[in-house]
Amino acid sequence: MTKRRGNGEDSIYKDGDRWRGAIHLGYDDKGRRVRKKVSGRTRAEVAEKLRKLRKLVDAGTVPDDKVTVKAFLDRWLAHSLPGTVAESTEDDYHDTVRLHLAPALGRKKLAKLTVLDVDKLWQAKRDAGYSANSIRIMRTVLRKALTQAEREGILPRNVAALSAAPHVVAKEGRTLTIDQAKALLDTVAGHRFDVAIMLALAYGLRRGEVLGLHWAAVDWDAGTVRLTHSVKRIKDRDKASGRKTRLVVGELKTPKSRRTLVLTPQLVTKLRTLHTRQAKAKIAAGELWEDHGLIFASEVGTPMDPDNFSHTFSKLAKRAGLGHWHPHELRHSGASLMLAQGTPLHVVSEILGHTSIAITKDVYGHLLVDDKRAAAEAMSGALFGA
Repeated sequence: MTKRRGNGEDSIYKDGDRWRGAIHLGYDDKGRRVRKKVSGRTRAEVAEKLRKLRKLVDAGTVPDDKVTVKAFLDRWLAHSLPGTVAESTEDDYHDTVRLHLAPALGRKKLAKLTVLDVDKLWQAKRDAGYSANSIRIMRTVLRKALTQAEREGILPRNVAALSAAPHVVAKEGRTLTIDQAKALLDTVAGHRFDVAIMLALAYGLRRGEVLGLHWAAVDWDAGTVRLTHSVKRIKDRDKASGRKTRLVVGELKTPKSRRTLVLTPQLVTKLRTLHTRQAKAKIAAGELWEDHGLIFASEVGTPMDPDNFSHTFSKLAKRAGLGHWHPHELRHSGASLMLAQGTPLHVVSEILGHTSIAITKDVYGHLLVDDKRAAAEAMSGALFGA
C-alpha cells in the first residue's frame, strides 16, 4: 500500500510518456495552494530538478520561469527605481534599458539569464564600437535591476554582477595654461557670465553647480559660499505640459559634493557688484521677475539653461582665440592649475567635491610628477648622501 503524501510535500508522478514533479510553495492571499511544476524524460531527472528547486525555495528564492527580462526591467523602472536616484539619473536608466538592455536581452526568461548571456552582450557592444565607459554604465544599470530581483527572491544570484566588468581608462582631458586662462578671463570681463566663468575656473566647478549657486549660501562676513544645488535639464514627465524637457534645481547628490568654498577678496567684490546689478534687473523686470534666489539667473530670475551657458562659453572661448571649449573643461583646468601651483592633492579633492581622494588621484595623478621627483631626490639625499 502506497503511503499517502502530506499537503506540504513535493510530488513526482508519470503523465503519459513524461515524468512530472510539483513543489509546494505555500498559499496565496485567497488561501489557494501554490505549486511550482517541473517535467523530464525520467523520474531521476525530475527528482534532481525538484531537489535544486527545493534548495532555492529553502534559501528564500521563488523562481518564475515565465517573466521575461524586459517585463522585469519595465516593472523595476516603474515601481522600484523612482525615488532611489535623481530624476536625471532615472532618465538615463530608462534610456539605457530602452536602447541597449531590452533589445538584446528582453525576450529571454529572467530565471534563465546567464553570465554568458550578459558577457556576450558586452562583447557585442565592444564590437559595435561602444566605449568601455558606456558598457560600464549598461552593466551598472542591469546589475542594479537584478539586485532588486535578488531581494524579491526571483533570482538566486546576480548574473550582471558576475559578468566581466569593462576596463575603463580615464581619458586625459585638455587643460588651459596660465596664459590661456588669463586670456579667457580678459575676454569675458564685463560679460554677464564673467563671475560664473571665474568661479568655475578657480574652483573646478561643474556648470550645473555654478548655475545652482544661491545668494543665501553666501556668507559675506566669512567670505565663503556653500555649494548645495545644481541646475539640470531633465525629461518632463507631465504629458499635459506639452514640453519634452524642463529645468530643475536639485540638491547635490553626495555629502562630499555639498561643500563650502573660501572666496578670495576679489571674488567677494565681484559677487557684491553682481548682487547690486541683479537687484536693479529685478526692479526693471517688475512682475515678470520670478525669484529663485539664484546668483546666476536669467533676465527674469529663472534658472539658466546649462546648454545655453555652454554655447555662450564656447563663443567666448573662440573670441579669446582658444577655439572651441566646453565648460566642463574649466573643471579639469581648475584642478590642474591648482596642482601646478602646489595645492595639496587632498585639498584639491575637497574643492572638487570628489567622494574620495582616490578619484582625484586617478584623474590627476599624472600631474604630480614633480612631487614624486622631489620625494625621490629627498630619499636619495637621506640614504645615499647625493
